Amino acid sequence: MKYSIFQFSFLFIFIFTSCSAQTASQKATEIDAQEVTYRNQKFDIVKIDLQKTPVHFFWKNKNGQLIRSLENLKKEMESDHKELLFAMNAGMYQRDRNPQGLFIDNGKTIKPLDTLQDGYGNFYLQPNGIFFIKNDSAGVLPSTLFSQKNINPTWATQSGPMLLIDKKVHPIFKEGSTNLNIRNGVGVISPHEIVFVISQKEVNLFDFAMLFKEKLNCNNALYLDGFVSRAYIPTLDRKDLDGDFGVMIGISN
Repeated sequence: MKYSIFQFSFLFIFIFTSCSAQTASQKATEIDAQEVTYRNQKFDIVKIDLQKTPVHFFWKNKNGQLIRSLENLKKEMESDHKELLFAMNAGMYQRDRNPQGLFIDNGKTIKPLDTLQDGYGNFYLQPNGIFFIKNDSAGVLPSTLFSQKNINPTWATQSGPMLLIDKKVHPIFKEGSTNLNIRNGVGVISPHEIVFVISQKEVNLFDFAMLFKEKLNCNNALYLDGFVSRAYIPTLDRKDLDGDFGVMIGISN
């Protein structure tokens, strides 16, 4: 079959454009998932560059019903013809699965900042903190500091305690503590690079915080939750599809 110069040029442009679009699509869902070992303990980590990959928070579906589990979130994605690439529970919640503390959903404040200084549980081990995303940048800040800034993020969740504060481990954590649990958290490597971590087995808070400091080079990191924590990372063959949560974080293509 012969092509005219015009037809050949059009065919070349079409192929080039299609390839470029495919490359852009691939970049838009790029995640770096690894298993790392630190202090003889194994962790599953997912690094995200927000300049390439958008991260969203999930709580209720389009019908206003609580999503509650990673399995339900996966089904929600599939109903929209999307593939769930990564998901994790994203902070503590009340018995009715409402967020505990601040939750901002796509620019809308669903729950206000919880400024209570005394309370029960890890959430109130002061300082607690906020993980937030605004456009293609992110941050983790102690709640008191966040309240002083006019950030207006697109997404935000409050949890506690802070793991790292300006490279310093939370002062209440003790090395060698026997308070062990499955734990998950989030740290900020740079304004547009974030890392999500979940332990494979029980770990204490000191070792968990030190992982973010020494292995992942984070300045600030936030504890998300403990024994209830789950993660869906299919590239690591981790598919925790159970659970019964409040807010979740997810990435889809």
